Amino acid sequence: MRARVKLVDGMMFVGESGSGHAVVMDGAPEYGGRNIGIRPMEMLLIGLGGCTAFDVVQILRKGRERVTDCDVEVTAERAETDPKVFTAIHIDYRVKGRDLAPAKVERAIELSKEKYCSASIMLGAAAKITHSWTAIDEYEETEVASS
Repeated sequence: MRARVKLVDGMMFVGESGSGHAVVMDGAPEYGGRNIGIRPMEMLLIGLGGCTAFDVVQILRKGRERVTDCDVEVTAERAETDPKVFTAIHIDYRVKGRDLAPAKVERAIELSKEKYCSASIMLGAAAKITHSWTAIDEYEETEVASS
């Protein structure tokens, strides 16, 4: 796995993944940026959300759960002084499907957290990570939630 980050202009950078995909990152105006891209620390949260969402959906589908949507919201708090590391992260999952088994949703999240999601395991070494989830039945519009 590899990545490349190149300065484009001011504080705008283009990051390119080893698989050939690119993303623009930029700083806030007070740091010389023009606010036209994602901040690098936001990229970490997006990566975390993508990593765990991928795990949860894959685990549920392997378990023959009929997942139709998965929305993961990641919020974080940072230290006030440099280095401004994440100190607390909360991941909220909203998994939608047909006849979803709430126990399987909860188990998929636990497996992601404890075994499969490299991003959450790495970030969890520096920050306290908490989770909440909601399973939504697509047909009945009923919800089962947990914190």
